[in-house]
Amino acid sequence: MAYISLKNVGVNFPIYGAGANSLKKTLAASVTGGRFGKEVGVNVVQALSDINLELKAGDRLGLIGHNGAGKSTLLRTLAGVYEPSVGDFTRSGSVSSLIDPSLGIEGDANGVENIMLRGLVMGLSKKQIDDLTPDIIEFSGLGDYINMPVRTYSTGMMMRLAFSISTSVQADILLMDEWLSVGDAEFTEKAEQRMKDVVSGAGILVLASHSPDLIEKECNRVIHLEHGRIVERDPQ
Repeated sequence: MAYISLKNVGVNFPIYGAGANSLKKTLAASVTGGRFGKEVGVNVVQALSDINLELKAGDRLGLIGHNGAGKSTLLRTLAGVYEPSVGDFTRSGSVSSLIDPSLGIEGDANGVENIMLRGLVMGLSKKQIDDLTPDIIEFSGLGDYINMPVRTYSTGMMMRLAFSISTSVQADILLMDEWLSVGDAEFTEKAEQRMKDVVSGAGILVLASHSPDLIEKECNRVIHLEHGRIVERDPQ
């Protein structure tokens, strides 16, 4: 059963060798949208602070806020990429992350090898990946390029491969940073249908977007983030 709980969760990023008024601190704050603090003498950016959230099956949560407000950091925390510095985080159910489909793609490996690598990162067994590989290859439409190093791919080809892998299994929890666009026109139509199927089949959806129309269409709950804090919630 899909379930997510965050209680007083915070995520801090340490800044080593940064003085009180250093350019490094200023740049870090502008990128993360966080606030400064200290942990045992080390300067930190507080990327998320006091996050309290509970999601159950059927919840479609929209994350809104300016660039650097903490939306992507929260998504990555939910995905397990970042560990909370403080607070309690509980998650049950399989997770599919479409935060950055190209994350973890190895340029020197060929397409088939990347299917295996990405599948293992997603928590699939070797047998599951082997069973899924023919469908992933067919859906990607890469043909003979599937046996070539990914560094030889165009950006559109690499995105097609990454998208095909990421959406090859139905997860209990789906995490998305914007609605994906996967390049060339002939791939777009079937990718849109695949995306709809994956979204509708997920127990929990968490979607970060700058599009009010998309949030209204896909979500039944909304939270507004500013400087790593929840500042507003839509009625549940």
